[in-house]
Amino acid sequence: MSLNSVTLVGRVGGEPDVKYFESGSVVCTLTLAVNRFSRNQEQPDWFNLELWGRTAEVAANYVHKGSLIGVSGSLKFDHWRDRNTGANRSKPVIRVERMELLGSKRDNDASMAGGGYEDEF
Repeated sequence: MSLNSVTLVGRVGGEPDVKYFESGSVVCTLTLAVNRFSRNQEQPDWFNLELWGRTAEVAANYVHKGSLIGVSGSLKFDHWRDRNTGANRSKPVIRVERMELLGSKRDNDASMAGGGYEDEF
């Protein structure tokens, strides 16, 4: 038996980066800061997130820098060859399957600069 499951709650580190493909697919990437307590102080751990489809569209429309979100998904590694050095590189990425918008309506309104939304996801 094997299991690859990740669940995180944290604050978004920057505006989502959204890409639309000719095929109709959409992908959204963003970073998430999750506080880790260490010797009586909080230190953020940073995670790279990748969202696809409807979840990516929701993130593009409602998630902004500083938004509090919860995500669940799986861990994967992106691999590539560095163009300058030719060295093999990799980075861990959380492939998000489910995202929850957290925080109060006031938090969401402040992060959207006064805008609002009515749908709940």
